[in-house]
Formats: sequence, C-alpha cells, structure tokens
Amino acid sequence: MNKYIFVSGGVCSSLGKGVAASSLGALLEGRGLNVRMVKCDPYINVDAGTMSPYQHGEVYVTDDGAETDLDLGNYARFTRGPLSRANSITTGQVYREVINKEREGRFLGRCVQVIPHITDEIKSRITAVAREDPDNDVVIVEIGGTVGDIESIPFLEAARQMIHESGRINAISVHLTLIPEVAGGELKTKPTQHSVKAMQEMGIQPDILICRAPAMLNEATRRKIALFCNVESDAVFTSYNIDTTIYEIPLVFFNQKLDQVILKKMGVESRHADLDPWYSMMERFKAQSGTVRIGIVGKYMDLHDSYKSVYEALFHAGLDCRVKVELVKVDSTPLEETGNPADILGPGGHNVDGILVPGGFGQRGINGMVKAAAWARTNKVPYFGICLGMQIMVIDWGRNVLGWEDSDSTEFNQDTRCPVISLMEEQQGLTNYGATMRLGRSESVVEEGTKLFAAYGTKRISERHRHRYEFSNVYRKEMADTGLKLAGFTPDGALVECVEWPDHPWGLGVQFHPEFKSKPIAAHPLFRDFVAAAKDAKKTRETC
Repeated sequence: MNKYIFVSGGVCSSLGKGVAASSLGALLEGRGLNVRMVKCDPYINVDAGTMSPYQHGEVYVTDDGAETDLDLGNYARFTRGPLSRANSITTGQVYREVINKEREGRFLGRCVQVIPHITDEIKSRITAVAREDPDNDVVIVEIGGTVGDIESIPFLEAARQMIHESGRINAISVHLTLIPEVAGGELKTKPTQHSVKAMQEMGIQPDILICRAPAMLNEATRRKIALFCNVESDAVFTSYNIDTTIYEIPLVFFNQKLDQVILKKMGVESRHADLDPWYSMMERFKAQSGTVRIGIVGKYMDLHDSYKSVYEALFHAGLDCRVKVELVKVDSTPLEETGNPADILGPGGHNVDGILVPGGFGQRGINGMVKAAAWARTNKVPYFGICLGMQIMVIDWGRNVLGWEDSDSTEFNQDTRCPVISLMEEQQGLTNYGATMRLGRSESVVEEGTKLFAAYGTKRISERHRHRYEFSNVYRKEMADTGLKLAGFTPDGALVECVEWPDHPWGLGVQFHPEFKSKPIAAHPLFRDFVAAAKDAKKTRETC
C-alpha cells in the first residue's frame, strides 16, 4: 500500500509549505524511497495559465504541457519524481469534472454534493498519482491555502477521509505553522495552538508540526507546543530563518531527524540516508568567490516569484561557476523613455555584467527590452534571451542591423510592415486562451559549431515551450545572410528555436524555457555558460 503525507499550513500564507514539502520529499528520496508530489490549489481557475504573474507568481510548465502553480517548480528542483498535469489539482478541475459527469447522467439522478462527490473526485486524483507507477512508495500532498479558508475545506476533508480510510500508519498529517516573535524577542506559541485547533475541528489531528520561527526552538518551547497541540514532543520541528539558501533546508530538517520520525510513524524500515548531493551543493555554495551582476530586464519586476525559475536557475549556475549571482531587476518600461540605455545598464547605472530578458506577454515595456538587447549586442555584454527574450533579439536585428524601423511582432503591432515575429499558424483564429499555446516538451535539433551545441554537447535536445508567436520564416534568409546565426530548429526544420549574435562573447536566445529543468545539484548548461560568460566579461573589463 502507498503511503500518503498531507502537508497543510496555518496562521498565514507564504510560510514556505512548498519548500517544506519539497524538502521532505528530498529527505525521503535520500532514504531510498520513491516519492511523488501533488499540489492541491483551492482556486477555481482550471489552471494557472491565464493568471497574471502578479497573482500567484510564475506559471510552471510540465513536460506534458500543464500550466501549473510555481510550487511544482520547487518539487522539480528538490526531488527526482516525474511531474505532469496529474500532479496539479485545482478546485476548477475538480468541479468541472464532477459537473461534466452530472451532465452525462453518471450519478444516476442523485443529488450531487461536496461530500461525497467532490471529495471522491479529489481522492481519485490523488490515488491516481500513487497508482501510475508500481514503484511509488510515498505521495506527498501539499494542500494550498491556510486552514480556516473556506476554499480549502473540501481538500482538507478529502485528506481527513484518506487518513481515516488508510489508517494512520499509511497516511499522516504534517502541519506548518508560524511562531511569531513579539517585542522583547519572546516567541509566542498561541497562533500555533489555534491553528492546530482549527485542524482538529476539521477532524484532522496533526502527527507532525513544523514551526516557522526566527530561530531554533528550545526544548522547553517544543514540549509546550507538543503538550497543548496533542503531538509527541519529538514530532515538533523548527523551520528557522537561515542566511544561506533554501536548498539547505533538507539538511536542516535532517539534522533534526524529521525523516527518522516520519519513517517511524509510517512503519517504514529505517535505511541509510544518502544526502551527499545536498552536502556537495552546500560546499559549492560556500566556495563561491566574487560576484557577477545579472540584469533581468522584464515587465513583472515587483513580485520576486514572477520569474522564480529564472532566478533559481541563475543561482544554480552560480554554484557551478563558483561565483555569487547578484540579481539586478530592471523594469523595461523606464528603458523606453531613456535616450541611452547605458545610463541605466552601464557603469554609470547598474553596471551589469550580463543581461537576461525572460518570457512575457503584452506590449508594455517591449521597446525598452529592444534597447537593452541592442546595447548588449553593440557593447559585447553577455546576453541571454528566453522565449520573448529571443524574439526581442530578432526584432532588434531587424530594426538596427537591417534597418527595418518597422520591425516588430504581430503580438504588439498588427499593422507592422515587417512582422519578423508572427502568430503560429495553428494559433490563428483562437478565442479560447486557456491551455492553447505551444506547451510542454518538444525536441530541437542543434547546429554544430554554435554556443548552443557547446552548452549541450549534443545535436538533439528536449526542452519545454510556452508561447504563441514564432520567428517568421519569411525573414529567415535575409537575417541569416546578414550574420544572425540560426542555431537550433524543430526536427522538421520548420521553426527556428535559437538565434545567436555573430562576433559576440555570448549572445544567445532560445524560444523554449530552459529554466524549468535546472536544479541546485545540476545547473542547466545554458544558464551555466551564460553566467560563466558574464564572469569572464567582468574579469576582462577589470583587467583592461
């Protein structure tokens, strides 16, 4: 029988449930177990694809093209288990499926209710993840939101039923709460007590508490929490503030023996723990020397999670290159208004060592991105364009190398006379924007002798896409004839997947999203080479 761990949160949001669940997954994998992760999101959206990044942060894309919550990105970075649309469950998906069944008459005329029909659908989706691989040992289910939220009630009720039906040795509750610090430095346990009481009112007695606190809880505080929350004293753990990286959290929990307690509670025979990859990663972190400043030129700069996977991939690359990556967030809109982008990006401004333009949608700030790309190209500053960032390189080449002032994308200017970026043929006429883009894993063929080939070391690669617009083949020959390198294509040669600047230390753009496949213990090769180029560029500039 599969084991289930339900991870919930209380007191307030943004405590780090996703990181805690991911760290727990990493620990159990280190014990030799096969782990699968599931995220339950209470929002009524069917998926995260049509939501603004300002709502829930970035949209994480899986191999099979699911547009999911950013927590699946945490799962991918911390754990090895495969992720697909089955690993993301939303209220919208659940209700849509139940209503479709009702319309088809599959409930035989019965009154359709939250219990049992909605909760049965939730349980069915969770158990489907457990059944998809016979080697699965544990499914970790993160329940989004906070206990007490009306939206989360069906998911918590489904968890209660599964714990009851499976037995506590096969299904346990891990509850994350807040231990705030008040004036005078006193840590208060009352919010945790109230949070556990709310869980108990839902019929769930937490087996393990993870307390988010400014510092490690002392033994007396842990015993007090255990007493008032009806848990064993060795089942109270601290997720305290660390000044290193979130990737140390699995080791923080390991040192507190969280994995041992879970194995004991679930009746799993204890086995040797292998966390060498995480210790090795922390050694690389401590070995970092010097700093490179990477300017992220985008349009969603106010919320850090908008480009979560990009930022994490740059951090991973810094680990590989033994250099600290300092993120310089540059809103592209002010760049549109300045006459000289060097005033913002150059030595008189942010003095960046590299520029990255990430994905995005809509016209706002586009001309500022084009200015940033042109400045990086002419000043030999390493540049990395992702999705929209590659399209920006093509627009810049049309405007500033070929002299087509009207060079643009039809996404931003339907009437442009030089649509160097245009809507994919299969996207024309679409009115439903949910899950209709080019999404998920796709193969590309890499041209030898390019920086793309140097990074991957192979001619065939597989990466994930999320876009509607493409490099227009109408302008392919003219751009190639004037020096723009076309470095990657779809297997049939129909679409351009990568462009590179000639006579440039590192100017590369890709239509796909490599950030989704980067891990702290295995940096993505494109991010690694980009940061290495920025490091070399800074060294060259300082020695001149």
